[in-house]
Order: sequence, then structure tokens, then C-alpha cells
Amino acid sequence: MAKEPISFKNRDRFIQLGIAIAALRKMRGMSQDQLAEKANISRSHLSAIEAPNMVRAFSMEAFYNIADALEVDPAELINAAIIPEHILNKK
Repeated sequence: MAKEPISFKNRDRFIQLGIAIAALRKMRGMSQDQLAEKANISRSHLSAIEAPNMVRAFSMEAFYNIADALEVDPAELINAAIIPEHILNKK
């Protein structure tokens, strides 16, 4: 089964979520290797999720594992990733 492309609407959501994961990981003093090991994913997959210049869709299982490894409620991680439109549109 071929992977479905990420819709334009979800593209920015995945990027924002990756940025939030990276920021929280750094605030926790964790390396990518440490978080990837705790979340049971590869470091290269985590690196791609966190990279702001690329879009990497990932499973809900990986998302929940990352949230657990960061010791944050998954809903709070989603909320941390949402940047209001009025902030994004400021020039």
C-alpha cells in the first residue's frame, strides 16, 4: 500500500508538532538519541519529525510514545504545537 501524501493543511501541523517536540526535548535536557530510545523509535525518524524544513508524518503510536517519553499528556503536546493564526500572520 502506497503512502498517501500529506495534505497542505496538515503539512504545517506536522511541522509545528515537530518543532514543539524538539523544544520540549531540549527543555528536558534530552538528546535525540535519548528521546528516541525512550520512545522506541529510531533517532533518524525522530530527527526527521523534528526537522522544520521537512514534513514527516508519523503514527499515533509514535506520537504517544514520544509524549510518554517527554512525560507530557498527548493533548498538551498537541496544544503546545498550535501557533494561533494571528501570530503566524504577523509580519
